[in-house]
Amino acid sequence: MLERLSSQTMDLLRSETMQLVQLIIPIESARRSVAYMGDVGLFQFKDLNAEKSPFQRTYANQMKRCVEMTRKLRFFKEQMAKAGLSPSKRSGVGDDIDLDSLEVKLGELEAELIEINANNEKLQHTYYELLEYQLVLQKAGEFFHSAQSSAAAQQRELEGHSNGEGSIDSPLLLELEMTTDPWKQVKLGFVTGLVPREKSMAFERILFRATRGNVFLKQAVIENSVIDPVSGAKVEKNVFAVFYSGERAKSKILKICDAFGANRYSFSEDHSKQFQMMTEVSGRLSELNTTVEIGLAHRTNLLQTIGFQFQKWNLLVKKEKSIYHTLNMLNVDVTRKCLVAEGWCPVFATDQIQNALRQAALESSSQIGTIFQVLQTKESPPTYFRTNKFTSAFQEIVDAYGVAKYQEANPGVHTIITFPFLFAVMFGDWGHGICLLAAALYLIAREKKLSSQKLGDIMEMTFGGRNVIMMMGIFSIYTGLIYNEFFSVPFELFGPSAYSCRDLSCRDASTAGLIKVRATYPFGVDPKWHGTRSELPFLNSLKMKMSILLGVTQMNLGIIISYFNAKFFGDELNIWYQFVPQIIFLNSLFGYLSLLIIVKWCTGSEADLYHVMIYMFLSPADDLGDNQLFTGQKFLQILLLLAALVAVPWMLFPKPFLLKKQHQERHRGQSYTLLDSADDILEMEQYDSDGHEEFEFSEVFVHQLIHTIEFVLGAVSNTASYLRLWALSLAHSELSSVFYDKVLLLAWGFNNMIILIIGIVVFICATVGVLLVMETLSAFLHALRLHWVEFQNKFYEGDGYKFYPFSFASLGDEEEVN
Repeated sequence: MLERLSSQTMDLLRSETMQLVQLIIPIESARRSVAYMGDVGLFQFKDLNAEKSPFQRTYANQMKRCVEMTRKLRFFKEQMAKAGLSPSKRSGVGDDIDLDSLEVKLGELEAELIEINANNEKLQHTYYELLEYQLVLQKAGEFFHSAQSSAAAQQRELEGHSNGEGSIDSPLLLELEMTTDPWKQVKLGFVTGLVPREKSMAFERILFRATRGNVFLKQAVIENSVIDPVSGAKVEKNVFAVFYSGERAKSKILKICDAFGANRYSFSEDHSKQFQMMTEVSGRLSELNTTVEIGLAHRTNLLQTIGFQFQKWNLLVKKEKSIYHTLNMLNVDVTRKCLVAEGWCPVFATDQIQNALRQAALESSSQIGTIFQVLQTKESPPTYFRTNKFTSAFQEIVDAYGVAKYQEANPGVHTIITFPFLFAVMFGDWGHGICLLAAALYLIAREKKLSSQKLGDIMEMTFGGRNVIMMMGIFSIYTGLIYNEFFSVPFELFGPSAYSCRDLSCRDASTAGLIKVRATYPFGVDPKWHGTRSELPFLNSLKMKMSILLGVTQMNLGIIISYFNAKFFGDELNIWYQFVPQIIFLNSLFGYLSLLIIVKWCTGSEADLYHVMIYMFLSPADDLGDNQLFTGQKFLQILLLLAALVAVPWMLFPKPFLLKKQHQERHRGQSYTLLDSADDILEMEQYDSDGHEEFEFSEVFVHQLIHTIEFVLGAVSNTASYLRLWALSLAHSELSSVFYDKVLLLAWGFNNMIILIIGIVVFICATVGVLLVMETLSAFLHALRLHWVEFQNKFYEGDGYKFYPFSFASLGDEEEVN
């Protein structure tokens, strides 16, 4: 068990040992071999046909088939979404289907679904037209009925006038009107239909202008929206009837109706025909409604059948498409009827890959097995770390800065502890830490359910970092116990306070201070410190010095890791002319400052460390006086100052000259090496043409000068940068104290239940919104900066590239294959 745990730790500290492999695969077993390699998921294929377009590759036709099937599946998914259905997560149980059968089946289902959709669209189009026709018959019938009623009343009035005696008020032409031949009266035509309500005013104006006022327009508002047969959208419409005289006016009216999208419907003046038409329309509507419902039910059943098998079919098409995409990256050797593949794989996966290739050849009845050959190369391999659900989030934090160079020391191992710890130093409150831990545990408990759902961008990031948040919460509880803060309230968790007030009323606790009455509080800050006049100066001093200690420790860790990197790669120059002077320079100044802090804490001295560090440079030979912390301090300071001054040229000058010397010796040795074979001649020619470059001493020296200046100045600026731990910790504590004192306690002091409830709500909102969201994000970003800049720049190059193996496991996470 211990050996296995040690092996996993080392696997995360250094990337896996990779090898460049050539595979010679018989054509008859090529597809199955690639499929089995996808199941193993530990081989990254190189594209050997990069100069060819996708249409020039061997398996272009198979790719077209897969793309077409993907389009059909996407069409099915869109149709299911429109119908309010979703693909079943559990695939239907049945016989495995091959790609050819699936292609035929998808084609048949698509044709059937398109036909059903077309029939349903026609039926619905007719149904909506009949609905509009029914409305026209109702409203236009009301027009004509009211007009005929008024005409009949007028006729009765005229008949009454004709029977009575004439008067002054009688029309002069009444007798002429009564005797006029009805066949000679002008017969008016009419057009009925529906027009969108928003266009009705413009429709009326255009009709009036086009016919010069020689039309009569009657409109009726439809209360409810109707579905337009053409667009299928709900539209508010008016029923209209336009009365006109003459064919020329009729043609103008018809054109205007078409221009305004008005749907026209025929109408008869005869009451009996109107009643007959209403009866026919109602009957047809009832029949069409039944037919449409049956069609929609059939369509729903078909989509449910597709949805039950959708995931299975989609995964099969994705797999086949990825297989043929990979096969297109292979070279075809026509003479030997085989495919040649090259790619990277971890050394530990050699047996798995060979077993998969043997199994594929056996099942394909291939007479020749796949040839597995390791190639020698100077190309830098990809970087691959074996991570799990817990370590992957921390590795992503490192990879966001840059992927580690091949077998470079991985900062992700140390980040698992140092990142949440530095976050907690800035976020130290065990009440807030419990809230973070509870939120993280909730996400972890609902991991399976939430991982299958679509979350928003922010929620997706939060869920992905659930283990990081859990560690941040745990460490925040730890540092909160050290700071003795629970939502800014101190507790006597580990025993009674060591201090007491000078009088019983404790009125002078914030002015005259406290007196020590018992042993020192065993863990963390004594609860009596909170609220006293010494609280802020004490916590300021504590957190500032603690920040410097943590920063110097982490920077030293980074320099020590650079030593292990140099030792691993056999780079003696970096050990003696980079690691040694850097560790001397950093610890001669800030290591010494850390020592002074610890000595001052242990001895209780009142020495001014600012004065000590400043005059260490300005007047190193002067006596320290009251600032002396230990015997021999003056001699040690002079010695450390000289060591720091020596370390700078030690970093700057030797390395460029030694690199030049190494280059000359290597070039001289290669110029006179014995060549034993033709391969050696070819290798030398290749080196002369590609590998051999003139050594630019000035460029190397300038690079080393920049590196030296960057480290010397960075040692000061990076140490100062760690003071953000002090600043953010103090800000978090003060904000928490303000919310507690000025919101919660203030509301409690009013002795009013309503004000108390309002105060509690405001306190909770402020705590969650400011301290648990904004402060968490702020502390997270600052901890991220400390790792990326102050820690990783001491040793981490981060110029590698990730290992992306061909694997079917990643296909399930994709929504669709492009």
